[in-house]
Amino acid sequence: MIEVPAGDGDAQRSPVGRLAATVERLRREVREAQAEADGRALIELAKGILVERLGCGPAQAARQLAELTEQAGMSPLEFAVEVINQAARDRVAEVTSAFLASTAEDRDSGASAVRLRAAESGALAAHDAQAVAESLMEHALRPIGAEAVAIWALGSDGSLTLAGSAGFSAAEAGRWRYVPPGVATVARRGLGERSGHWIGCLSDTQLPSIGQHLHPDGGRAAVPAGTGGRIHGVLEIVWPGPIEPQSPQIVRQVEALAELCAHTLETSTPPRPGDEWRPGVLPDVAELMDLADGLHDPALVLLPYLDAEGELVDFRIHHVNSRFLDPSGRPRGVVTGSLLLEAYPMAAGESELFDQVERVYATGEPFRARRMRLTALVDEVPLAAVADIHASRHGGCVLLIWRMEDETARLASLLQHAQRLGRIGGFEENLITGEITWNGQLYDLYGKPPSDGPIPLENLPAHAHPDDAVAIGRFLRTLLHHRRPASVAFRLQRPDGVTRHIRVVAEPELDTDGRLFVVRGAYQDISAHHWTEVALAATRDQLAHSEQQASERNRLALQLQHAIMPPTQAPLDAPGLRVAVRYRPAETQHLVGGDWYDAVVLPSRLVLLCVGDVAGHGIDAATSMVVLRNALRGLAVTGAGPAQLLSWLNMVVHHLTGGVTATAVCALYDPERHTLRWARAGHLPPVLVRGTEASPLPLVKGLLLGAVPEATYEEGEVQLAVDDTLLMYTDGLIERRDRSVEESLTQLLVAARTVPPTLEQQLDRLLTYSRSDTDDDTCIVGVRVA
Repeated sequence: MIEVPAGDGDAQRSPVGRLAATVERLRREVREAQAEADGRALIELAKGILVERLGCGPAQAARQLAELTEQAGMSPLEFAVEVINQAARDRVAEVTSAFLASTAEDRDSGASAVRLRAAESGALAAHDAQAVAESLMEHALRPIGAEAVAIWALGSDGSLTLAGSAGFSAAEAGRWRYVPPGVATVARRGLGERSGHWIGCLSDTQLPSIGQHLHPDGGRAAVPAGTGGRIHGVLEIVWPGPIEPQSPQIVRQVEALAELCAHTLETSTPPRPGDEWRPGVLPDVAELMDLADGLHDPALVLLPYLDAEGELVDFRIHHVNSRFLDPSGRPRGVVTGSLLLEAYPMAAGESELFDQVERVYATGEPFRARRMRLTALVDEVPLAAVADIHASRHGGCVLLIWRMEDETARLASLLQHAQRLGRIGGFEENLITGEITWNGQLYDLYGKPPSDGPIPLENLPAHAHPDDAVAIGRFLRTLLHHRRPASVAFRLQRPDGVTRHIRVVAEPELDTDGRLFVVRGAYQDISAHHWTEVALAATRDQLAHSEQQASERNRLALQLQHAIMPPTQAPLDAPGLRVAVRYRPAETQHLVGGDWYDAVVLPSRLVLLCVGDVAGHGIDAATSMVVLRNALRGLAVTGAGPAQLLSWLNMVVHHLTGGVTATAVCALYDPERHTLRWARAGHLPPVLVRGTEASPLPLVKGLLLGAVPEATYEEGEVQLAVDDTLLMYTDGLIERRDRSVEESLTQLLVAARTVPPTLEQQLDRLLTYSRSDTDDDTCIVGVRVA
């Protein structure tokens, strides 16, 4: 086509320009004439409906149609379509009703109805799928923004043939005339989904399709075209650009158009490559019955059974072959002619066999399944069986073949798999004829090809390790001389140099005269079991050694811990101060920890009070605890305050204890002033009990010991009164796995408010009612001002 710019007067006056304008005008007039003809056809159809409904003549029906159109305030074409929709109640009418229900402007909905009826009129009047494609494109698809359309016919072998198209060049349509079975395209993807396959952007899917080079980023829709439960082809629609998810009304409109295509495809058979179109002929059912009768497996010939609306609801059993055996014992004549779901209602249940047969009929793609479970009702009792199934469509029929699994073959297969998995090989030896039979697995155990032949039992010592000769001799004597079952384990030396640990079991069989004539048995490769036992024995020895070492280390750690801090200690008497200590080691010996405490009167008459916890358990934690406790005692003699002492102790932990970390609380009590100066290194704060109230001391900052080479610590001071009690403790007293530290500390404060007569009783009570569940060491230092 030659395009002429609208504003170029010279071009329009040239002969070429005048020719192009004439061609365009003629095309426009042809389209208008086609639209007018389609409109007249719809109006005439509406007149015919009024003639039938009102019982009047054509002239009176035309006057009635004109009066009703004027009263409704609609155009004659729109009113004619409304009359047709009310009378037809078909898929197009449903789509129109959906538009009317969802669109605010009835005018748009009426125009959509007119387009659909015009497309339907053109499709029904078309003589082939090409004319249908052109009608759909002109009346229904171009108004919704589509650029091109393709109608694909589905062949019986699963191939796709381009039956008609619009919007594509002749060369492009020729390249895509035939798509062989199994080739993944947009159209084939639409066959697998009942509602069709909608693509927003073709380039995102990497699927090939007709016109992909013209609109690589365009939207696509591939909707199956089917009637009566059978799919005859696919309607593929092309948009020039990406599309958003379409509204349900548009989707239903496209489905209605696909159904129009199906009516045309149903009456014709797609041509093979290089053939011309020709009318389709349904296959001869008699030939299919002859094919079924020639099979050695049971077979059914099924014909589709449609309801009043033309929908597939079941299949009629048209013929059963001579190999057919009904599970419930019914004769062939009773089953023939009945519906599939009536004869075998369980086909729609567990096995989903009916769904597969329905899919075969719809798409033409054959179905095969191995070991499908089938269930039949025999006197209302479900009986299950396993069968291999094959279903295929032949024209308008479905051939269903099944092969029931043979019980003997199934058991033989199970035995073969069991022998392979258990690495077992069987044998039989006839002592009279000398015939020996081995199975394939036994040849594999020996590392021999079957062509070398089997080995007699008497030659077994020649293939075994020399050290096993005595055991094999006893085995053969028991089996062959005493004629009793026997077994032996030995090392088999194979020709490839590999040594396998084998166990052989055999039993004799006697004839009626009591003579030995056959020996049967089995070999089993027990190499894996043997080496597993060897590995387990070595592991047990290593584990016993490790347990002994761990027990010795724990015993030494516990002795060291008890030597430095005995579980019970005599009360410490200081001027105006009562000090008591309780230490509870971990209940599990291998969890010996690094909790420590100290309470000592310094030369300055100040009282040093401290508790701490070294991270970890075992001998390393116990020795580090001893280092910290002794170092703090020595540093306290200098007269430094608690903050300075913890700063020095941090240097000790970082440089002298091998990289451990620890927490601690250090306090100095002045008996003359009744003041307590204290500092903490990542430890829980002490608790002050005064009267019936208990609260933690105001928190001061302090990093845990060993975290950094140098650290500074804050120092706090508290004035104590007579009968005040100060509690210093480690986290083993309160820590729980299912509670936060704050919740556990609150429980401790509640328990500490009860003050028994003596300080020792108070500490014992706190240990008794402790809710800790971490099985860790626990230290408590109690101070009461007298």
